[in-house]
This record gives sequence, C-alpha cells and structure tokens, in this order.
Amino acid sequence: MISIGIDVGSVAAKAAAYDGEKIIATALLPTGWSPKESGGQLLKEIMGDLNITRDDISTIVGTGYGRVSLSFIDKKVTEITCHGRGAHYIDPNIRTVIDIGGQDSKIIKLNDKGTVIDFLMNDKCAAGTGRFLQVMANALEVDVGDLSELAAGTEPANINSMCTVFAESEVVSLMAEGASKEAIASGLLHSVCNKTYSLASRMGVENKVFFSGGVSRNKKLGELLSNKLGVSIISTDESQFLGAIGAAIIGYK
Repeated sequence: MISIGIDVGSVAAKAAAYDGEKIIATALLPTGWSPKESGGQLLKEIMGDLNITRDDISTIVGTGYGRVSLSFIDKKVTEITCHGRGAHYIDPNIRTVIDIGGQDSKIIKLNDKGTVIDFLMNDKCAAGTGRFLQVMANALEVDVGDLSELAAGTEPANINSMCTVFAESEVVSLMAEGASKEAIASGLLHSVCNKTYSLASRMGVENKVFFSGGVSRNKKLGELLSNKLGVSIISTDESQFLGAIGAAIIGYK
C-alpha cells in the first residue's frame, strides 16, 4: 500500500507518495485561489504518475495552512510535526530545521527520533519570507529565482527595513540613487539572513541543520545562513517537499 502526504502552503501545494521504504513520487502546483482545488488536483496528478487508484492508497494526510480545506483526506497533521518527520527521513542526524516558506518562517528542534521538542515561528508578517523576496524581486524587475545569482560576490546595499511595504519603497529609492540591482539583491538576502538568524538565536541551533521551504532553493541565502550561524546547512532537491514527505510517512505508520 501507498500513503500520500499533501502539504498546501500559502504559495505552493506539494504532494509526496511513500511505499513504506522510500518516497516514490512528488508533485508541485501553485496553491492559487483555492487550497481545496489545488490539493485535489495534486492528488489526481500523483495518482496518475504512479498509475494507481484510491483503492491503492492506505492513507492521505494533509498538512500546511490549507489542510482544513481538504475534505478528501483521512488525517490532518501540523506542518511543524510533518517537517520534523520529513527531516528525520532524509537524515536521522538532523536536529534543527530552518523552514522559510511563502508567508512564514520556522526554527524546529528535533530529538534523535525526529520528534519535535521545540519550535519558534514568525507568522505575524511577511518579513524574511518568500513573499518578502517575491515583492522585492518585482520591485527590481527580476525573477525571484535570479536573486541568488545577482547577489553572488557583490557587496550588499544597506536595507534597513524588514517590513515588506517599507522595504519595497527603500529598494525603489536605492535604484533611483543609482545602486546596482546586484548590490540591492545582496542586501535583501543579507536582510533575510539576519531576520532568520535572530529567530534561530532565540531557539538555539544544533547540527545537523536542514534548510527547507521554497526559499531553500536560494543557494546564496543558504551560504549566508551557514556563515552567520557557524554551522553546516543541508539542502536537497527534496527540501521544498519536506512537509509532504513527513505527512506521507506519518500516514503510512
């Protein structure tokens, strides 16, 4: 039998399938206006990829902020718990997860069984999240995926505000003053790094550290966090699917 985990976040919806030994499939879609619709579409997509029917699935577990909208799931589990279980699956030696998603960021501490023992979460505003970087990239008129390359090897411009609205105005002013896009991109990533460092410092970080969420695809930010925290930070192709992976594993067990 196969279990399915569906993680509906504010920006992206992710799904993963687990057969009891390994993750055998993943899928990703924009969340869009309807978490229920995107979650249902994800389920159809991953079932189609595996050529299975609902009868082949033992359990469907929903997580993420949109899990409350998924009427077809068997169980709902918080994203904190799912991220912990997913990280433990990837590497049992992971003790800290830094997760930066579309609308919030989290620091999660795990024990040697992948159980969450403590966490801190910034969900009061978009500061230091994917949404922050997306708005800033729009102000720079670049793709958010290009920020890492733009920022490489460049001295950062000074970005004082972490409020998305004020920082956007600051970016526009810096451009008007002649600051390069490269320097501004570097300044933005340093700002997110400092915000995350502040949250992590309150919790305390233990090796090994796993970087998850959509923002984990930004390699430059991962390097900045590693240097700032003084630890090695791991990120893989599965980083964005961590919640869905954990949900699928929880469902199987």
